[in-house]
Amino acid sequence: MPLYEYQCDHCRETKEILVRNPDELVSCPDCGNDQIERQMSVPSAPAMANSLPVSGGRAAEACDQPRCCGGGCQF
Repeated sequence: MPLYEYQCDHCRETKEILVRNPDELVSCPDCGNDQIERQMSVPSAPAMANSLPVSGGRAAEACDQPRCCGGGCQF
């Protein structure tokens, strides 16, 4: 089941709520109000154990390592 963020119009609390269907009507778990609005949220990406760090926008440095997609040094 997906996890969605909702904000209550009455108590202004933001809660994460598991729903079976995104069109399902849900109510605020704190005050019971049924006028809550689903918020836009950023999905998280799983980290890979063997991934290399990203340069963070630094200028490319002279090294023997391959370049990342942004053109900067990976280290």
